[in-house]
Amino acid sequence: MADRDTHRSDPDAASKPLVQSTVLEENQKSDVKPEVLSEVSKVVAADDKKQIGSDNDNNNSNNNGTLKPHQVEREGNCYCGKERNLNIVELLCASCLRWYHESCIGYQLGKLVPFMMNYFFVCKNCSPTGLENFKKNQATFPQMCVTAIGNLMQASVKEGSPRTMFSKERDIIPFIDSHWEGMTTMPRRVTQSWHATIHRALAKDVGTLFVCEEGTGDGAHPLFGLLASELTQIKPNYEAMIRGGHLKVTDMGIQHGGVKGRSTKRKLPGGDQGPGAGKKGRGGGEVAAPKLPAHGYPLEHPYNKDGYRYILAEPDPHAPFRQEFDESSDWAGKPIPGWLYRTLSPSSVLLALHDRAPQLRISEDRLAVTGEKGYCMVRATHAVSRGSWYWEATIEEMPEGSATRLGWAQEYANLQAPLGYDKFGYSWRSRKGTRFHECRGKHYSSGYGEGDTLGFLIVLPESPEINYIPHTYKDRPLVKFKSHLYYEEKDRVTESLKALRVLPGSKLIFYKNGVSQNVAFCDIYGGHYFPTLSLHKSATVSVNFGPNFKYPLSDTQLRGMYEKAEEAICEQTMADLLYLTENEGKLRLDTYCM
Repeated sequence: MADRDTHRSDPDAASKPLVQSTVLEENQKSDVKPEVLSEVSKVVAADDKKQIGSDNDNNNSNNNGTLKPHQVEREGNCYCGKERNLNIVELLCASCLRWYHESCIGYQLGKLVPFMMNYFFVCKNCSPTGLENFKKNQATFPQMCVTAIGNLMQASVKEGSPRTMFSKERDIIPFIDSHWEGMTTMPRRVTQSWHATIHRALAKDVGTLFVCEEGTGDGAHPLFGLLASELTQIKPNYEAMIRGGHLKVTDMGIQHGGVKGRSTKRKLPGGDQGPGAGKKGRGGGEVAAPKLPAHGYPLEHPYNKDGYRYILAEPDPHAPFRQEFDESSDWAGKPIPGWLYRTLSPSSVLLALHDRAPQLRISEDRLAVTGEKGYCMVRATHAVSRGSWYWEATIEEMPEGSATRLGWAQEYANLQAPLGYDKFGYSWRSRKGTRFHECRGKHYSSGYGEGDTLGFLIVLPESPEINYIPHTYKDRPLVKFKSHLYYEEKDRVTESLKALRVLPGSKLIFYKNGVSQNVAFCDIYGGHYFPTLSLHKSATVSVNFGPNFKYPLSDTQLRGMYEKAEEAICEQTMADLLYLTENEGKLRLDTYCM
């Protein structure tokens, strides 16, 4: 099981939303009341109109000519489209220069405070990986003073007695002392000698950063304030970071740069320090940013195993009391309500990183897999439950003694077994072309091997017994694993086995190098089926979910699996909105309990 730490690291910690399309044409099969669907349709239409307007804005505009790559000039800020909120932590993207609410960011950032200047952040819209990139740096004492005064000013506004000048001893130093870990990566000082450093930092920059008001010696004076009192202008100086080599402008966007230092003594993430590590000298090396996956899924993640499944979550901008939750400090150390989040729907169909046997090796582009020892399985990221769908697989390598079983499987097919081992899967084996279901093999076709391209067609007629609206998981607990939040779902294998029903008219047809091998299975169990691969020993198989198939079929009614990605986003958005609409008035922060 994943790390069961579901608690917030600080009052403002949360995750980001990804604005999804909100169109769903097929909701007739649900049991939802017509009036509920009507209300949801209005919300969907408004949200879709807003998203389309956002997508039509001009790209790559920049007035100062410095931060050009991937810049998008759009109205408003953040993924949610809402304006700035100075009461919570906000981060400035180094590429598009838009502000993002901490509560809308998917990465668990740890302890932060508003008005910080010592960080680097790239939003997922600008990131080539589709994941946010964030790094908190060690703050200088002048930066800590600016951050402290900014927070004190905003706090006084909230209290109804706005102030601009604050005592070093009574206000600034106590604030820094209370928020040290959130403000900097520097270890907390064990003595109070840093108090004098704060005074020197304030006095040195009077006239450039700060203003000073001398007093009568009553203990409160001198008072310090910001020379530029507009709080919205407190932000990281990315241009200075670029000039100093800490950041670099590339075709892929703003990235960490090679920073020259006095020593390479500090060990870098990732292991070896290289030749000369630890030696004193002026030689510097490239400080590499942590490597991120190419398709936006955390490198470190929980696997679906031991009777539990994990679904990556992101904040739901449509959830009630979202802003109240973000600004409240009462939730520190408490479980986060699941309905404030939603499942993150992948934007393309790939091989799943989490829904696989851990010993399988997935390629960086997530379109190929290599086996390891005995039979084990990997599913794709998306499943289908009605219609005709097609995908291809090519046997790239099949050393002697290795084998594959490829086909379709439901979510509860055993990952540590060959496909077709249980009632949840149907497969076609490379050896002798045998087809398998429930461990029973029957002759189907000649075998296949290295270099062959195989096609897999599933035909699923509509049925009133199948619920086509996906799960929302909003009533499930959230667990934190390596800075990301996941819904935790307990497997219901026994209940699912009892609920299996044959779907009349359904069938599976397999193809070898474009030639149909006839119907492999007919009248299969109804349900949601994933493209699935199981491999024995070190066979390597690549997949093609479309649209450019090697052997496209002439049937105009079938769809490539790649089309399911956009459809799934629409379906998931509809499911989330239905949940929020049906539970309107019931979802309250003051009555929430696990």
